Amino acid sequence: MITLGINAAFHDSAAALVVDGVVVAASEEERFTRIKHGKRPVPFSAWELPFNAIDDCLRQAGVSLRDVDHVAYSFDPREFLGNRIAAGQATLSLPIEPSAAPRGEWENPWDPLFAAYIVNAPRQLADGAPHHLRKRLSGVRPDAAPYRWHFVNHHTCHQASAFLASPFERCAVMTLDGRGERATTTYGRYRDNRYEALGEVDMPHSLGMLYEQVTAHLGFLHSSDEYKVMALAALGTPRYRDALQAHVHIGPDGRYTIDPIDLVAMCGPKRPLGEALGEHHLDLAASLQDVLEDTALKLGTWLRESTGERQLAMAGGVALNCVMNARLRDSGIFDAVWVQPAAGDAGTALGAALWVDAKERLEPNEVAPISAPAVAIDKSVDRPVNHFAPRRWRMDHAYWGPGYTDEEIERQLRWAKLPYERADDLAAATAALLADNLMIGWFQGRMEYGPRALGARSILASPIDPEMQARLNELKDREDFRPVAPAVPKEDMAAWFHPADANGGDSPFMLFIYDVVPGQSERIPSACHTDRTARVQTVDRDTNPRFHALLKAFGARTGVPVLVNTSFNVRGEPVVCTPRDAIEAFFSTPLDALVIGSFIVRKGGGQRT
Repeated sequence: MITLGINAAFHDSAAALVVDGVVVAASEEERFTRIKHGKRPVPFSAWELPFNAIDDCLRQAGVSLRDVDHVAYSFDPREFLGNRIAAGQATLSLPIEPSAAPRGEWENPWDPLFAAYIVNAPRQLADGAPHHLRKRLSGVRPDAAPYRWHFVNHHTCHQASAFLASPFERCAVMTLDGRGERATTTYGRYRDNRYEALGEVDMPHSLGMLYEQVTAHLGFLHSSDEYKVMALAALGTPRYRDALQAHVHIGPDGRYTIDPIDLVAMCGPKRPLGEALGEHHLDLAASLQDVLEDTALKLGTWLRESTGERQLAMAGGVALNCVMNARLRDSGIFDAVWVQPAAGDAGTALGAALWVDAKERLEPNEVAPISAPAVAIDKSVDRPVNHFAPRRWRMDHAYWGPGYTDEEIERQLRWAKLPYERADDLAAATAALLADNLMIGWFQGRMEYGPRALGARSILASPIDPEMQARLNELKDREDFRPVAPAVPKEDMAAWFHPADANGGDSPFMLFIYDVVPGQSERIPSACHTDRTARVQTVDRDTNPRFHALLKAFGARTGVPVLVNTSFNVRGEPVVCTPRDAIEAFFSTPLDALVIGSFIVRKGGGQRT
């Protein structure tokens, strides 16, 4: 059984393919179109399907759209429309100038167009593919598609991307996001191949939208630059914390409300783009981060007490906040916390595919009895329970995008008339370059799914030089306050970062911060943030052997098995995807060398062998 998952309603358009319960591919549209986040999350962009990502997933599996059994789309227009249209109604009214029209019953005057585009997604998939992608995407009639189409609730997809991918057999589940059809935050419990929804918070109350509001007030791009605000928070003092917290009210059953906030009255006018950051900007970021973390801890405490589960799986865009994740990890509320690496909307494509696959594979005789609950659940409340087939897969790594063979890479290098060399010992040769304080473009294997570069499409450098962080930020035209993250072999984690025993000393997706072990920060100054924390990636020999070998080779040469790792891209562009992308980024930046497949390209020439 082949299930295709699609995210296209908002931003971070993506596709994922699941075959008989096992993920075989997952790709993001931005990597192919070179448009950051695939598109901006505006209503009139909802018609755009991630055709390039869909084509890549089908290509990797060696199938076409005609071979697909189920298509799962991570948004349900029926829930979004609700009671705003009558049963059987076939038309919606849209003013010629929606932005100038009264909203009426709609939250946004563009919503009718947004909903219509999503309702028509099945037709768009069947006959809307670009001409150059028709090979795998043609031959399907809109009125007689060979697959079944499923609209799946947006937050259900987030939840599924967490509990159906995590290492846990049972867990509490929490999604913190901007918004879906209506929900902004959802809770659930997964055990015995069942998922029980435990409640939600609906618009307009949203921690994600609050973070977006402050992001925009600080002069950054909302739904894009929230991670910059998280980094900025470490530089400020939370003097607006109480004023912000007064607008957030936490009630029973995981509910919360957020009052409208006048940020201008609270802390001054909005910062114009490019204007220097003032102390009050830093303090606002610090205050927001404190409020987010404290709120998440309270919600997590309620969820732990309500479910009795000792492990937590998370998703949603807010779950990319690694400082918040670390506070949850260290709080002791849960024994372990796992976060979906594609926690943003791209991950809903994966969640949609996993959800539909697990439900469609279920045989009636596979419905197992429920084990004794750890705590009593209020049965007077209607809590929908979904049953699934037994899991066959867990997400040990994020390398689900396209990859390229040495033959394909060398063909591109020759076509570009570039001098290059093939390394007999790639790890040793690259470690030597890094030990000489060179900045390296590293292009290896299948690319990452999700926003983090994890050693497949990375820029790597030595953490030993205290000037390296500034050099990397200058290379990428990034703000000076932005940190770069360290990568370390999993088995060396405890010697450099703590608490190394949290989550089993494993942090493969760069989604938690850690303190640097006392005495070690002086040895890796460019890997540390201002507050002496680091967003660590642990590298496993089994899931990324080439990157692991490089870290070990660098450690053997320098005594420091740590490299700083940032995404292989330039400002405003997505992470590089193809060999051509890598070559273009290499020659348009101050990178010193490109290590691509088995080949090394250096500025100023080299030996072609």
